[in-house]
Amino acid sequence: MMFSSGGDYRTLLYSELYETVRRFATVVSELGIQRGDRLVIQSENCPEWAWLDWACQCLGIVVVPIYPTLPADQSQYIVQNCGARIVVAGGAEQAAKSEGLADVRVVLLKGVPDSLATLAATARPMELDGTIDAIQPSDIATFIYTSGTTGAPKGAMLKHESFTFICDSVRKSLPITEQDVFLSFLPMSHVYERVAGQVLPLSLGACIAYAQNLRTLASDMQRARPTVMLCVPRFLEATREKIVDTAMKGSGVKRFLFKSALSQGAARVNGRFAPFAGLLDKLVGAKIREKTGGRIRFFVSGGAALAPHVSEFYRAFRLNVLQGYGLTETTAATCVNHPDDNRPWTVGPPLEGIEVRIAGDGEILVRGPSVMVGYHDMPEETRAAIDESGWFHTGDIGEFEGKNLKITDRKKDLLVLANGKNVAPQPIENKLKASDLISEAVLFGDGMEFVSALVIPNRDALNAMGIEQIASNEARAAIKKEVDKVNATLADFEKVKRHTLLDAEFSIESGELTPSLKVRRKVVKEKYADLISEMGR
Repeated sequence: MMFSSGGDYRTLLYSELYETVRRFATVVSELGIQRGDRLVIQSENCPEWAWLDWACQCLGIVVVPIYPTLPADQSQYIVQNCGARIVVAGGAEQAAKSEGLADVRVVLLKGVPDSLATLAATARPMELDGTIDAIQPSDIATFIYTSGTTGAPKGAMLKHESFTFICDSVRKSLPITEQDVFLSFLPMSHVYERVAGQVLPLSLGACIAYAQNLRTLASDMQRARPTVMLCVPRFLEATREKIVDTAMKGSGVKRFLFKSALSQGAARVNGRFAPFAGLLDKLVGAKIREKTGGRIRFFVSGGAALAPHVSEFYRAFRLNVLQGYGLTETTAATCVNHPDDNRPWTVGPPLEGIEVRIAGDGEILVRGPSVMVGYHDMPEETRAAIDESGWFHTGDIGEFEGKNLKITDRKKDLLVLANGKNVAPQPIENKLKASDLISEAVLFGDGMEFVSALVIPNRDALNAMGIEQIASNEARAAIKKEVDKVNATLADFEKVKRHTLLDAEFSIESGELTPSLKVRRKVVKEKYADLISEMGR
């Protein structure tokens, strides 16, 4: 591992990591919990998070991560639902969320004299061989609660063997080795980062470099020089916008070179004539890659759909983005593209050992060792999700293109118009967000005569055009032009007939985004019910 500590960048060898985990195991065992008990971790990312997690896995304790961004009521629901006796909080703010819960002890992870990290620093390393041998592959390793785009969060119960199976399968599917450096910055509470960003690198014998936070990510990339980065589409979109914005603020020559490099790079990626792609890449692309540390072999994007134009942008500058697919209930990974056969409009072929098929109604079904045991204490929801043949019903709509799976939409997100036509909103939303002027778009249409949309403009892009006010006629005209361009590519019943501009960003804190940065359609629909109703008249 590599991480910042006291202003220095520290490295931790595998022998030192195991010693650290053994010390943490000593402290955890003194909390009075045993194999099979649940322990909650609610903390921002840090190496101590991982050390505690590994100690619990070695002791057979079930770890239940909670996003540090969740409010107190949702946090307390998860603590009580999973039956945790111990909550390990990253700091006083996180600890306060679980205060007052009966039969629950709250301890701090670090920063105070009696924190787990402080006590572990001087603890005698615990012998773990016996406890590790006692744990069975079929034992539960963790409960990971779904972020809940609708309804209450559900605790997906994942086995130890699901983690090891995924690691084995990914190693057979991607060219990753012990020489790789993974830069960790996604929430460790999320199944994607937990499996592919923490367990997978260690199963390889590779290195994990920990970013301090999102604000320091640019400098962390320079320092760690990663070869692999796990990310989500919003990160890639935001980074793309920053790169474009910086280029457009440069001199006329720099703007020309950037646009030319992007155009020629995109032509090269799509197999078109690009005689100046190599030269322009040396002048422009090399500088962009250097900002990532200069060694990135590929990004792996998961958690939500990746818009094709975003993938093309990065590939134009020789930064490969591999889109993958998985859910909490399938231990994060089900499909992933290969860097030598990257088809970014798909999520790649299924991993070895995982069965995927398309049901009669278009729903994607998954079966294999990676599928969860079920939802904790929710037998009816479990039966609804996993049928008698072991197929997990994902709720996603898709189709196969050869061996590669394509996700077309969420089953529950399909809009049913008043005329009975079904509209898949996600592809249309992605087309709208392909515009530099549009940051977010959410479509509506259930029971309506036509499709409407709430649109959040890209304020920086409008400002670059000299448009300061979102509510101005100039802003409305500019966005309408972008909507009209998308409508020209759609069937008549799919066209966005009306749209409204929002002068506010969606966020986790205000409730429109899940902790994994997916739009909560239900929340947006309720919050902006009057605007949606007005558009539907």
